[in-house]
Amino acid sequence: MTANIGHGRTDSATRFIAASADVIYRAFVDSKAWPQWLPPEGMTGQIYEFDARPGGNYRMALTYRGDHPSAGKTSNDTDVVEGRFAELIPNHRVVQIVTFQSDDPAFAGEMWMAWSLSPAAGGTDVSIIAENVPIGISKADHDVGLRSTLENLARFVEG
Repeated sequence: MTANIGHGRTDSATRFIAASADVIYRAFVDSKAWPQWLPPEGMTGQIYEFDARPGGNYRMALTYRGDHPSAGKTSNDTDVVEGRFAELIPNHRVVQIVTFQSDDPAFAGEMWMAWSLSPAAGGTDVSIIAENVPIGISKADHDVGLRSTLENLARFVEG
């Protein structure tokens, strides 16, 4: 996988979630679930296209709610994300190739996002590694966003 990745930064986050890998994996392949847990705090999500199979594409908008210090990548308050499922291993791993719709070259390129699910006592350790993060996304903002998404996922599947 790393042979296809550019020279961008790598960011990561991990969280224990008190749910089985099966329950968590289903949240990854359900287009109705994504808008409920994927958008980081302060954002909403809308799915335009979603084909959860290896090689399948998705397209979604992440929109900032209210005043937000970060501008959107596609418009003032919106990030339009296009992605492809590179790998789906039920209950173990989800790999996505993500691009942002933006005229700003700081957000260009393909970012690889690998989600790993590892069984643990009482639940699952969920890790995300984002490789080739566009230079326009600050490390601090991305770290907060990744942790927020994992928190949202935990709330979604633990309830």
